Amino acid sequence: MKDITKTSNQTDLLVIEPLDQVENSSSSNLNPITSEQLVTVTITEQPPTQPLTTSTKVSTKKKLWVFLLVLSILLIGYWKSNEIKKLATNLFSTNKETISQTVQTKKILYWQDPMHPAYKSDKPGQAPDCGMDLVPVYEEEATTTSKSLPEGAFKISPEKQQLIGVQYGEVSYKTISKTLRTVGRITYDETRVSHVHTKIDGWIEKVYIDFIGKQVEKGQPLISIYSPDLVQTQQEFLLALRAKQELGDSSFPEAARGVASLYESARRRLELWDITPEQIKELEERGQPIKALTLYAPASGYVLTRNAFEKQRIMPDTELYSIVDLSSVWVIADIYEFEASEIKLGQKVNITLPYALGKTVSAKISYISPQLDNTTRTLKVRIEIPNPDLNFKPDMYANVEIKIDYGKQLVVPQEAILDSGLEQRVFVALEEGYFQPRIVKLGDKLDDKVVIVSGLKAGERVVTSANFLVDSESQLKMAVGGMGTHNHGSVAPSKTVPTPETKTPNPSQKSQHSQH
Repeated sequence: MKDITKTSNQTDLLVIEPLDQVENSSSSNLNPITSEQLVTVTITEQPPTQPLTTSTKVSTKKKLWVFLLVLSILLIGYWKSNEIKKLATNLFSTNKETISQTVQTKKILYWQDPMHPAYKSDKPGQAPDCGMDLVPVYEEEATTTSKSLPEGAFKISPEKQQLIGVQYGEVSYKTISKTLRTVGRITYDETRVSHVHTKIDGWIEKVYIDFIGKQVEKGQPLISIYSPDLVQTQQEFLLALRAKQELGDSSFPEAARGVASLYESARRRLELWDITPEQIKELEERGQPIKALTLYAPASGYVLTRNAFEKQRIMPDTELYSIVDLSSVWVIADIYEFEASEIKLGQKVNITLPYALGKTVSAKISYISPQLDNTTRTLKVRIEIPNPDLNFKPDMYANVEIKIDYGKQLVVPQEAILDSGLEQRVFVALEEGYFQPRIVKLGDKLDDKVVIVSGLKAGERVVTSANFLVDSESQLKMAVGGMGTHNHGSVAPSKTVPTPETKTPNPSQKSQHSQH
């Protein structure tokens, strides 16, 4: 039995000669191959010396099926690779035709320098001055650009704009207002200050208001005064009163008129010395002169100054008291010199105290000083505010806000203005990356906005960031343009007519003008 198996293994021989080579060639090249090149199968059979067993036959069939399966997979892969190759070829040819048709529809007018659009050429190449590649300009682009571009416009590529950080703002009409904030000092209302003097010489007998800051009411006693002149005038008044009573009904009219005139003259003198009608009536009822007459407060308020003491001799020029009414006070605010032109009478003002920020008092400007303070270089303005609760004390500081309404104005962001001192300039953004420098006339500056008087229109876009870099780009292109539109490459020298003062240029000097 052992010998028979050995003989069977030797006689059943399956040979697959170049299968690995075929796989390599099929994966690397897609060229068609014949079936003879693909697989060569040699089956050598020798006459069995002994009959084959059943297990040997089954093993041979399995090997044959495996071979057929591998062969089918290779054929399918080859067919699919040809289909993919055809599809890619069709797509590439279609895209190429589409691109060529698109390019053919646009007509190139000329080629130009992207850094200096004034330089044009009829064929592609490089700009002689900067070495940049010339870009094509198509008929549609040139027509649109030539119609819309104003004088002085220049172009900055989108890549360069992004590199330097160009940003834009819009010119528009807005209702704007400005708030001036300053510090004010509370002081007395000078129209409510009363100064107390006497109109006679004398001595103070008694003092009723004896300290500064005391509140007094109108008609309240201040001091009592003894004056010899006042006593003598009282006596004259009493004599005139008796004469009037005795001779008033006299049968002599001249006498009656005389005593009546004397009475009125004495009474009038007492009134001019600020003797009240009540005191005169009391004097008539007593019939005797009053040694010390009382001086009363002329107004209600608080005592600011006091110069009245007992037994003190006083004269008409002596100020005994000064009394101020604090029911209304003044706020004196300082306005800077450059803001003085914006202040007007009647402007609304909001006033708050530093320690009571939640309470705001509204008032109006009642007075503007005609003279500037030479020390602080500020203008004094006065605001009158009511003070019924006496919350505003003299010499306090207050926060003052003056709102100035400008109405509807054409404004731009303040960052868009490039101020050189002599002129103010902005850069207006146009289409397709073009910019135009434009001189504008400015109005008032309001926080982050500037009022435009002339030079811009609503809806235009202006550069608000990287202005200096855009200005440098503009100046550079203006300088290149100033060197001549045709200075790219060689330029024929101008003819010079020899004169006694002018020498004919040497040929060596002409070549120096060939390039810039």
